[in-house]
Amino acid sequence: MEPTSRIKRREAIIPLLKDASVEVRQTAAQALETLEAAQSLDELLTRLKQGDRGTKIGAIYALGRLGGEKVLPILLYCAARPEQDITCAAVKVLGELAYPQALPQLVEKLQDPVVAVRAAAIEALSHYREPALVPKLLPFLEERDGLLDAEAALALGRLGDARLEEPLLKLLASPHERTRCAAATALSLLP
Repeated sequence: MEPTSRIKRREAIIPLLKDASVEVRQTAAQALETLEAAQSLDELLTRLKQGDRGTKIGAIYALGRLGGEKVLPILLYCAARPEQDITCAAVKVLGELAYPQALPQLVEKLQDPVVAVRAAAIEALSHYREPALVPKLLPFLEERDGLLDAEAALALGRLGDARLEEPLLKLLASPHERTRCAAATALSLLP
């Protein structure tokens, strides 16, 4: 939608906010919100296309705040980008939104060659309450690196499967502080 067209529509709707009918006022407010969201999406797409890396990452997080089905394909595209920081940001936002359509790509990111991307994927998957994720996340408890094992412990704790108590108890003796903290937190989340 052209910016001038959007402005024209907005100006035409604004007087309805003072209409005598409550229903008309509410509908006008919703219509204005929809127009502003569309404008925001267009602005964010421009930042993603033309901005520097920091601007692009900021736009990815803003897409997450905007939410909605329209942002999903954009975030999935960003998650597939070769730039590690852009991929990590998109994966994190996809996890926060927890759209079922994003689940296969997030699971695929568990195999990414970059450790930070795998860690972001583990954290993102913790937002899904899918018992089928347990076998995919369980092997990461064996990483003993203070990052992947910690993220996996937290994710598994959030899934709330009491059968995970023993593997999580073992992590309390990890040489990595972050892993020990994550294991303690995960154990507190189990039923």
